Amino acid sequence: MNWKHAFSALVLATFLTLTFRAVPSSGQAHAPLSLEAVLRELDSVSKNFHSLSADMERTKVTVVVNDKSTETGSILVHNDKMLLELKAPEVKTILRTGDSVYIYTPGLKRLEEYNLAQHRALVDQYLLLGFGTSGHELQKSYLVTLIGEPMLGDKKTAELELTPKSDEARNQFSKIQIWVDESSWLPVQQQFNETGSGDYMVVHYTKMVRNPKISDSEFKPKWPKDVEKSKPLG
Repeated sequence: MNWKHAFSALVLATFLTLTFRAVPSSGQAHAPLSLEAVLRELDSVSKNFHSLSADMERTKVTVVVNDKSTETGSILVHNDKMLLELKAPEVKTILRTGDSVYIYTPGLKRLEEYNLAQHRALVDQYLLLGFGTSGHELQKSYLVTLIGEPMLGDKKTAELELTPKSDEARNQFSKIQIWVDESSWLPVQQQFNETGSGDYMVVHYTKMVRNPKISDSEFKPKWPKDVEKSKPLG
């Protein structure tokens, strides 16, 4: 079904994006965190989220042929709006406003438009991965496990494993792993493990800014009037 193509573009390209709020760090060592402690931190920093900007790199790994492909770009989020600008290896814009998703490929002069209203529950469940949702809200849709506190580069992180509770969600991803920087409580990395194939997507974030001022004009369509438009059927 074509809606799954749009949904994958939405989720895997970012949407899938954990944006927990930054909190001050004492810089002092602490005892190992418990899952409840992590959830409380996420609860406490989830109250005033409005927007996000970041650079991102995502790598898709196809296990059966041992293939890796990497894309780089940037993301803007403001309430229920999202703009993903992929810059390499192919320029592409993914815009989400409400239930509408647009995928614009300037090299092909093509614009695809999808309506995800019928699948809003599934989309919103993945949106629970961030954008201001509290830790305990995550537990409503996922079995949440604290794996440990590994170092990721020079950052100490809390690594969470999320297993979707609904059958529909598990048809997309068997589990999702998240690494959250304990000094800022912003996501450093995510891994989305696809169901059945063993393939997975790793998304790495840098230069993240919480609550930047973003105008609604950033989310207005900017493609040419003569672009070839298509509305794939669900």
